[in-house]
Amino acid sequence: MIDLQVQDKTHDEARQGEALILDTPVKADARKLYIESYGCAMNFADSEIVASILSETGFETTGDYHQADVIFINTCSIRENAETRVRNRLSQFGVEKRRNPKLIVGVLGCMAERLKSKFLEEERLVDVVVGPDAYRDLPNLIEQVESGHKAVNVLLSREETYADISPVRLNSNGITAFISITRGCNNMCSFCVVPFTRGRERSRDAHSIIEEAKSLFEAGYREVTLLGQNVDSYTWTSEDGTETVNFAQLLEQTALVNPDLRIRFSTSHPKDITDEVLHTIARYDNICNYIHLPVQSGNTRILELMNRTYTREWYINRIDAIRNIIPGCAISTDIIAGFCTETEEEHEETLSMMDYVQYDFAYNFTYSERPGTLAARKLEDDIPEDVKKRRLAEILAKQQAHSLMRLQEWVGKTVRVLIEGTSKKSDKDYCGRGDSGAMAIFPAIDGVKPGQYANVYIERCTSATLIGRIVA
Repeated sequence: MIDLQVQDKTHDEARQGEALILDTPVKADARKLYIESYGCAMNFADSEIVASILSETGFETTGDYHQADVIFINTCSIRENAETRVRNRLSQFGVEKRRNPKLIVGVLGCMAERLKSKFLEEERLVDVVVGPDAYRDLPNLIEQVESGHKAVNVLLSREETYADISPVRLNSNGITAFISITRGCNNMCSFCVVPFTRGRERSRDAHSIIEEAKSLFEAGYREVTLLGQNVDSYTWTSEDGTETVNFAQLLEQTALVNPDLRIRFSTSHPKDITDEVLHTIARYDNICNYIHLPVQSGNTRILELMNRTYTREWYINRIDAIRNIIPGCAISTDIIAGFCTETEEEHEETLSMMDYVQYDFAYNFTYSERPGTLAARKLEDDIPEDVKKRRLAEILAKQQAHSLMRLQEWVGKTVRVLIEGTSKKSDKDYCGRGDSGAMAIFPAIDGVKPGQYANVYIERCTSATLIGRIVA
C-alpha cells in the first residue's frame, strides 16, 4: 500500500498496533487499562468508546502493557495479515500473563465473533471476547473473569450506536477527531466480513452527532471526520417520526456548527452518493473537497461478482458528477487486484479506470479470501499469487504517477492548511493538511501554532507530500 497520509476509514499502516493513552492525572489505586488497536478508523474510534466506558469504573489507560491489569486488543478481520498480527501479539501478551496470572487479556472488535471459540477454547489465548455492539457490557464481563470464568458477548444489535457516550480522545492531537455516525453495514459485498462482524446498519441520532461536534469545537478541535461504513446511506428518523435527517442534511448541520470547524467524511459508496451531497459540499467552504469513493474494480463483471451493485458506467457517472459539481475535488479509492476469475482484460479495465479518474490517493491490495464471506463460499480464489502481486505492482506504479501528478498541480499555489503539529522529521517544521487531504510540511514561525489555519505557499512536492512556507 502506498502511504499517502490521508485520513479516512481505511487502514492507516502508521497506526496499526497503536497503544491508546488518555492524558489524565494518575491515581495510585487506579486499575490500568492497555488498549491496542488494529484496522480502520472505526476501530480506533471504538477504542475511545471502550476507554470512556471503563474510565467510569475507575480504569486509567497506560502505554506500557507490563503495567496493565487489563489488556484489550481491538481487532480487524478485513485482511488475513491483520489477523496474523493480532495472533502474534496475543502470544506476546500470553508471556506477560504467565508472569502475572491476574492479568486479564481480551479481544474486542471484528475478530471477536468469528474466532471466539478458537480464542477461548482451542488456543486459550484470552479471557474475554467482546463484539463491537457489546462494549457497554465490559465492566460486567471483567467482573466475570475476576470471579474465575471466561466471558464472551458478541451479540450484534440493531439499535446500539453509543450515541449517549462521549468518547475520550485517546492519543489525540487536540485538533482532529472522529465522530461515528453509523454502525454496521447493509452492503453484502462478497469479499467483505463487515456485515457479519458489525451487524446491520443503523444511524446515530443526528442531534447527538451535532452536539458532539459542538463540544469538540469548544474544546479546541478544528476538524472532524464523520465515520461510517457507508456514510451516504445515513438516515435517522426521530422516535415520534416528525424529523428525518439524511446524510446531505447532516453534513450541512455539522458545517453550520462553526465555519472554522473543518468537515471530512468517510466512506462513500458509489451506489448511494447523491448529487444533493455533492451540492452540499460545494456550498460550504468548511466541508473539504475530498471524497473517498472505493471502486474495487474497473470491470462490470467483476463488480457484479463482488456484489458492489453498480457498473463501470455508473461509477464513471458519479465521477463525472463530482468533477462537474465540485471542480478540483480530490478523489481517492480502494482497489482489489486479482479477485476471483479476474482476467487480464478485466485487470486492464481497472487500469483504464485509474487513467480516467486519476485518483489523488489510493489504497491497493491483492484479494485475500475471508472465511464466511459469500466469495469464500461461492467463488474459487483461482488467481495465482504471483499474478496477483504483478497486477498489484502495475496498479501501484500507476497510482504513484497519478499521486505525484496531482500533488504537482498544487506547486506554485497557496493552500489553506490546518496545522496539526510538528513534522515527524524535524520539530522546526509544522505539518498539516489542505482541503484535499494531502500532507504539507513547512517551517514553523513565531505567532502561528498547531490548531490554527495558515496560508502555505507550495514550493515543491514529493510523491506523497507538499513542501512550502507560510505566507500572509
